[in-house]
Amino acid sequence: MNIQLSDHFTYRKLLRFTIPSIAMMIITSIYGVVDGLFVSNVVGAEAFAAVNLIMPFAMIFASVSFMLSTGGSALVGKIIGEGNVEKGNQIFSMLVYLIVGIGILFGIFGIVFLEPIAIMIGATEELLQYSIPYGTILFISLPFFMLQTTFQVFFVVAEKPHMGLIISIAAGLTNVFLDFLFIYFFRWGVTGAAAATAMSEIVGGMIPFIYFLRKNTSTLRLVRPKWNGKAIIKSATNGASEMLTNLSMSLVSVLYNFQLIKIAGADGVAAYGVIMYVTFIFSGIFIGYSIGSAPLISFNYGARNSQELKNLFKKSLILIGLASLVLVLIAEFLATPLARIFVGYDLELLIITSRALKLFSLSFLFSGINMFASSFFTALSNGFVSALISILRTLVFQVIMIFLLPLLFGLDGIWLAVVLAELLTLFFTVFAFLVTKRYYRFM
Repeated sequence: MNIQLSDHFTYRKLLRFTIPSIAMMIITSIYGVVDGLFVSNVVGAEAFAAVNLIMPFAMIFASVSFMLSTGGSALVGKIIGEGNVEKGNQIFSMLVYLIVGIGILFGIFGIVFLEPIAIMIGATEELLQYSIPYGTILFISLPFFMLQTTFQVFFVVAEKPHMGLIISIAAGLTNVFLDFLFIYFFRWGVTGAAAATAMSEIVGGMIPFIYFLRKNTSTLRLVRPKWNGKAIIKSATNGASEMLTNLSMSLVSVLYNFQLIKIAGADGVAAYGVIMYVTFIFSGIFIGYSIGSAPLISFNYGARNSQELKNLFKKSLILIGLASLVLVLIAEFLATPLARIFVGYDLELLIITSRALKLFSLSFLFSGINMFASSFFTALSNGFVSALISILRTLVFQVIMIFLLPLLFGLDGIWLAVVLAELLTLFFTVFAFLVTKRYYRFM
């Protein structure tokens, strides 16, 4: 079934269009998790903690590509919806080359200041021996990772979500195979894990780059870019919420690790690492749906088709609500088996991780709607409301709860911080929907 942005979407057609993006995010999350599995089970809990300590630092820099690609995709989708394909391609090309340049600069900066920042965020001498080699390779491959995340978003605008899925699978299989080869067979430890990740990012970034550079059958193509400062500013402001989401999540992860080192030591950091890996996969469903549906929303907003906008909004809320309930049930029942995959070699750490996952996973009841809402307003070119939702759920409320709840509930308070933060954000999300519904006509 050939699906176009201008179609009317039933539940079946909406799922068919968004499932490639959902699968793409899940696969991307899984092959990121593979690093943790091999490092934890082959190298040990200390190396696993070190990897999870340095990862948020690298993701802070990568958040810029999320900002420009999500904000830019909404802008490009809107322009194409208005019928100006040539201008859409020029802006798309400009953003891609800009992201490459930013990635190179950030990679150099990250390598130069890696050690002092690792020490600042809590790395001990023992953790540094793992964090530095892992982080160095991650920053070398940062431009490719930023390209990969950029093309994952733009493949949907190009009406080629299945191609994005195929490339994600290829990158994922590359990572899994090389993890086994480098970590298990060659025993290269965290260096092998980082090298496998870097190679997979090269696959995920360069294949779509070559595809869009050549003549293709999609809506988009890399052409000679024209500098458009207004488009960059619009993309940045419109996608600010996505950058804030990733930036805030990374900063909050640093705070989590800081608190956990004080309360539970390296075991707490390792337990949080397991939670993050599981959360990556589960949240990938919500993020993938948001990425997949955003071009539909921006296209129909640009085409002023309010009836289809209402249809997409209603069906999205129902689908995300059902998915939220299912994911919470899965997480509650499988908390111990999931924890055992990562830390089954240490009984005490297994008990801590299993309980942490059961408490933390309650946040899935509310996070799906909040993630969709942020993406929804980005697609409507309302970066302000989108940014407010993102900064509340990923930074403001979480930071308050990370420091407040441990005073009341000890270690359990840290795991419950995200639950209360998402619930408070949901109240604001509902308020935002009600206030803006008349202007955008989506209800």
